[in-house]
Amino acid sequence: MNILVTSAGRRVSLVRAFQKELKKAFPNAKVFASDVSPLLSAGCQVADDYFEVPRIDEPSYIEFLLNLCSQKEIKLVIPTIDTGLLMLSEKKRLFEDAGIKVLISSPEFVKKCRDKRIIHDFFTSNDISIAKEYAKDNYELPLFIKPIDGSRSVNTFLIKDESELTEDHFSNDKLMFLEYLDHDKFDEFTCDLYYDKTNQLKCAVPRKRIEVREGEVYKAVARKNVLVDYIIDRISFIDGAVGCITAQFFLHKEDDSKVYGIEINPRFGGGYPLSYMAGANFPKWIIEEYLLDKTISDKFNSWENDLLMIRYDDEILVHGYKG
Repeated sequence: MNILVTSAGRRVSLVRAFQKELKKAFPNAKVFASDVSPLLSAGCQVADDYFEVPRIDEPSYIEFLLNLCSQKEIKLVIPTIDTGLLMLSEKKRLFEDAGIKVLISSPEFVKKCRDKRIIHDFFTSNDISIAKEYAKDNYELPLFIKPIDGSRSVNTFLIKDESELTEDHFSNDKLMFLEYLDHDKFDEFTCDLYYDKTNQLKCAVPRKRIEVREGEVYKAVARKNVLVDYIIDRISFIDGAVGCITAQFFLHKEDDSKVYGIEINPRFGGGYPLSYMAGANFPKWIIEEYLLDKTISDKFNSWENDLLMIRYDDEILVHGYKG
């Protein structure tokens, strides 16, 4: 009943959470990690063992991963990186035929999440407001530019003056011109949502983003606010959604009836450890559902309110490194 966390990178807290919860159910089981450069991955170094794998875009990746899981008796795979989600979702049945479960939503839902325009349509169809998208010949300043398929805040731009716009902004069809939601007026929340095997929402934890570096939160607070009921009322069921889903919302600081949906990522977010430490034990539920074949019957809302997380840099030493 071993578990593999793919693209482990810096996901030390996530690996440790799965180690802690897996030992409770299967004392002899292990949490493995994989990466293209495992010696340079902190997540790999804290795992019970690690493996070097091909890049996700290499043709040999799926076959390599399948063989690895079979050799190491891995029964559950936890994908963590955006670029590999769709491929693993489409190959999910291949793994299942080998007795291996991949915690990934359906290809249809993953495709929606990967395209910001389509996920905007999803929000609208569920009565969730979105930032207006401008035509590139008819926009208002300030505006926010982001790619339709981006992640980790790469290639995003806040434009306050015409002089800041470039030819690439206009010619690149993947860049969206959007209404700017002022951070002086709105708080930004990433919500950790757990959907069970039947696509039913079981838990929602809004995390207010206080400080972000390179798209990943470094200071945040878990907060029970209107977003919990807002999410339950609108997306308590999402066809094809399973496991941890992270949804980003903007909430007006003075008028909590003003909520805007920004994007959804069908994977663990970098800030999930705050939700885990607050009591939203997604790794435990994943192990119960996918390794113990249990049903998550009740919705969970007993996590700690107003829990602040402050991250800091730490060191992991690897002796004898020859790279």
